[in-house]
Amino acid sequence: MSPPLLMVCAAFLFAVMGVCVKFASAQYGTGEIVLYRSLVGLAVMAGVLRWRAIAWRTRVPAMHFWRSASGTAALCLWFYAIGHLPLATAMTLNYMSPVWVALFLLGGSVLLGPAGRVVDGRLAAAVLAGFAGVAMVLRPTMAQDQLWYGLLGLLSGMLSAMAYLQLTALGRVGEPVERVVFYFSLSGVLAGAGLTAAAGGGRGHSAGGVALLLAIGLLATLAQWLLTQAYARGATLGIASLQYLGIVFSFAFGVWLFQDAVTPLSLAGMALIIAAGVAATLLRGRSAPPSAIPTET
Repeated sequence: MSPPLLMVCAAFLFAVMGVCVKFASAQYGTGEIVLYRSLVGLAVMAGVLRWRAIAWRTRVPAMHFWRSASGTAALCLWFYAIGHLPLATAMTLNYMSPVWVALFLLGGSVLLGPAGRVVDGRLAAAVLAGFAGVAMVLRPTMAQDQLWYGLLGLLSGMLSAMAYLQLTALGRVGEPVERVVFYFSLSGVLAGAGLTAAAGGGRGHSAGGVALLLAIGLLATLAQWLLTQAYARGATLGIASLQYLGIVFSFAFGVWLFQDAVTPLSLAGMALIIAAGVAATLLRGRSAPPSAIPTET
């Protein structure tokens, strides 16, 4: 398949995974979903490391710790938000990560002053547009008691941005993507097990529940593989823009399966967030050196 088609398939599979997470949230806690999703990923990546003869030991354990910690926290918050918000809203808030990265870069430029980068007004406009889109999405689609979940979903996007920056740093020191994903999956297993234990242990399984948990792990792993292949073979900026199709797919699933509300303001907010994310990605890409291949959160 061509790189654009690979990314479209990855975005679709991530949206289907979101549907499975939302259904599974009715039976399982967030910790259990993260645990089983990560177990599948860990098993697959352990096999890949062995197959490609890549050692699991690393020269930069601290970098892996911070990347895995931020990515796992983002994953937990994202799954939690999916269980309590309209599917498209939760997906959109998590996809704010490019806007958060742009905000971090702008903040660094301001703090460093003349020694830092010159603040790009277009990048600042993209950040402001992204947050305006958030306000438009959250206000019409959430009841007052859902505001907390919306804030957690927004935090998941911020932590995803932190994980992305750590991932870029790992790529620059030559860490293989497979090893990065392996440690990320291991972190998810530990976090999921801890959250499950803190919640009083796992809940009873059913055939449907087991199928959903297995589907979440397999869909996430396959989607991640397709995404990685798309970035490895295609033009980074164009591929990154296509990733936002995940919001469109999630919106369609939310309306079809969960009767999520459709309002002109929420649609306009999603469009604004997508435009801001694409603009931030394009503007950063023109001035930044090549980075590592992104992985999920």
